[in-house]
Amino acid sequence: MDLVADEPHPAEVDRVEVLTAAAADQDGTAAEFSPWRAVVGFGVVSLAADMVYEGARSVTGPLLASLGASAVLVGLVTGAGEAAALVLRLVFGPLADRSGRYWTLTVAGYGLTAVCVPLLAVTPFLGGAGLTVACVLLLAERTGKAVRSPSKSALLAQAAAHVGMGRGLGVHKALDQVGAFAGPLIVAALIAVTGVIWPAMLALAVPGAGAVALLVWLRRRIPAPASDPALSGSTVTRPAAKPALRDVLRAGAGADLPRDFFRFAYSSAATTAGLVTFGVISFHLTTEKLLPLAAIPVVYAAGMAAAAVAALVTGFSYDRHGGRVLYVLPLLVTAVPALAFSSVATVAVVGVLVWGAGVGLQDSTVKALVADLVPGPRRATAYGVFAAIQGGAAVIGGGAAGYLYSRSIPLLVAVVALTQVAALVLLMLALRGRRTDD
Repeated sequence: MDLVADEPHPAEVDRVEVLTAAAADQDGTAAEFSPWRAVVGFGVVSLAADMVYEGARSVTGPLLASLGASAVLVGLVTGAGEAAALVLRLVFGPLADRSGRYWTLTVAGYGLTAVCVPLLAVTPFLGGAGLTVACVLLLAERTGKAVRSPSKSALLAQAAAHVGMGRGLGVHKALDQVGAFAGPLIVAALIAVTGVIWPAMLALAVPGAGAVALLVWLRRRIPAPASDPALSGSTVTRPAAKPALRDVLRAGAGADLPRDFFRFAYSSAATTAGLVTFGVISFHLTTEKLLPLAAIPVVYAAGMAAAAVAALVTGFSYDRHGGRVLYVLPLLVTAVPALAFSSVATVAVVGVLVWGAGVGLQDSTVKALVADLVPGPRRATAYGVFAAIQGGAAVIGGGAAGYLYSRSIPLLVAVVALTQVAALVLLMLALRGRRTDD
C-alpha cells in the first residue's frame, strides 16, 4: 500500500497494521488498493448517488408545493428529513462499530436512496394521496442516508488518514459535488423539455443503479475497519451473533467520547439549526415567481458548485491551519436568510451560493475535525452521535424557518444570527480545549 509523506498518528499506524493483515486474509486485491484510489472510488460512488438525491432535493419545494403543501409543511418535511438523516445515525453508527458490518450498511443505505427517489415520479398520479406518499418517500430516502453515512464515513476516514484528513475528505466532497451539480442540471433539462417534474425523477433511476453497482465492486477491493475492540473484544474478529439494538445503544451511545467532541457537536447543531433548508428557499423562489420552475434546479446546481469549491479550499486549509478554518461557517449561515429570501432574484441567487458554501463546509471539513477529535475505532459511533445532535437541531430549525418565513423574514434573520453567535462561542471553546489537551 503506497502512503504519502504525511506521518499518521501512532494509533493510526497500529490500526493500519491490523487492517492490512485483515485485508490480506480476505483477498490480495484489497491489500493493493491504495488510499487515494479508495478515496476516489468512494468519491465516484457519492457522485452518482448525489445525482439522484440532490437532483430530487433541487425541486423538493416545488414538487411538494405542486401537491398542495404549505411553506410550514415544506419546512417541517425537509427539516424532519435532515433530522432522520442525522438522528438515526445514533443507531447505525454504533451498530457498525459493534458488528463490523460497515459494507452491509453502506450498500443498504445507498440502495434505499436509489429506490425511493425514482418512485417520486408516481406521486402526481395518486390524487389526494400524492402529497402523503411524497413525504414518506422523502423521509425514507433521508433514512437511507442515515443507514449508510456512519459506515461510509468510517471507511473513507480509514483511507483519508494516510493522504491528509482534510485533503482526503475535501477531494471526496469535490467529487461528491460534481454529482450534486450534474443531477439538478439533468432535472432542469427534463423539466424544460416536458414542463413537469415526474419524468426527471424517473430518469434518476439510472445513476442510482450505477452507484449501487460500483459500490458492490469496491466492496471486494477495500477492507472494512476492524470492529471496536472495546465492544467486540478483538481488533479483527467480529461478533458471531447480531447484537441486540439495546446492547448497541448501551455500548455505543458515546458517553466515553471526548468533551471537546461534544462541544463541537453542539456548535455544529447550532449551525445546522440556522442553515435554512433549500426546500424553503426553493419554495420562496417558486411562490414569489422570482425564477421559472426549470431554473430552480440550475440555481441549486450552482449552490452545489459553491459547496465543492468551499470543501476543497477549507479541506486543504484545514490540514495547514486546523479547526480555525471553521470560524467562517457561522458567518456564512448568518448571511443566508438575509440574501436568499430577498425579493430581488439576483440577490436570492447569491444567497443560494452562500448557502452552498455553508453546506460544503458542513459535509467535509466539519467531518475532518470529528475524525481528529475521536480515536479511530470509535469514529462510526462518533459520527452517529454527532449527527444525532445535529438532527435534533435540524427538525427544530426546519420547522422554525418555515414558520418564521411565513410570519416575518426580518425576525427569521435575527433568530438565525443569534444561533450563530452561540455556535461560534462553542466552536472556540472546543478548539481551545483541544489545544490545551495537546
